[in-house]
Amino acid sequence: MTISIRSIIRFGSAQSPVESYQLADEKLISGNPKQQLQNHYSSPCNQFHSGIWQSESGAWKINYTEYEYCEILEGTSVITDLEGQSQTFSVGDRFIIPAGFQGVWQVVTPCRKVYVIFEQNSHK
Repeated sequence: MTISIRSIIRFGSAQSPVESYQLADEKLISGNPKQQLQNHYSSPCNQFHSGIWQSESGAWKINYTEYEYCEILEGTSVITDLEGQSQTFSVGDRFIIPAGFQGVWQVVTPCRKVYVIFEQNSHK
């Protein structure tokens, strides 16, 4: 099977739907951040996803089952692990969050990022 140039997704002109959502109460720590997700691509096996995410200020618990590459496009976020150690990420920062990471994600100023997610199938 040949894949054509039309299969390449350019984020700047992608017309993917935008999903708006609120965090579940059990995850919320502070604020009431409205979030939006614009998923530009999901692989046929549904393990690989990429798009744009944004959030208003607030903080919530995170528990990663997936691997995520992030590039901050706007704003500032602080990610804190369960031991209380944190890192601040701002415009231009690129980083990877490994599967199994738990902690808190705090959006200090409204944040927008590119995400690339890989979720490994569980083997039973």
